Amino acid sequence: MARRRRIKKRDAIPDPVYNNVQVAKFINRIMKKGKKTIARKIVYGAFEKIREKTKKEPLEVFNQALTNASPLIEVRPKRIGGATYQVPVEVRGDRKMALAMRWIIQVAKARKGKPMKERLAEELLETAENRGAVIKKKENVHKMAEANRAFAHFAW
Repeated sequence: MARRRRIKKRDAIPDPVYNNVQVAKFINRIMKKGKKTIARKIVYGAFEKIREKTKKEPLEVFNQALTNASPLIEVRPKRIGGATYQVPVEVRGDRKMALAMRWIIQVAKARKGKPMKERLAEELLETAENRGAVIKKKENVHKMAEANRAFAHFAW
């Protein structure tokens, strides 16, 4: 953390095709070793697969998937009197999107046997329909928070 002054939050530049900031951030999350053109090919290829399969606008499916995957509450460890408690706290808006993107990409990478754009397209479609591994992960986070609701009074 910065000791001297608050760090200014930089705004992301929208992507060139869909003119959307969320898509640009998603591309940056997929990118490895600075190879943005490859990351763009993966994301735009996945969007084309979505368009072929569903005949819907891929941006709508993408936004629906992010909304469905974003958690409302999570647990954070808090040390009190020598004991560490898992305290449920609400998730901020930017962290919601970051977690949703991270989970979608993790699950898509874990699938094997197909090119990344196909795996990503399938994962986005499943998440948009409220099923799949990402939704299970979100529900597990919510269950953990519900189970530790007794420690909610430690969140200040």
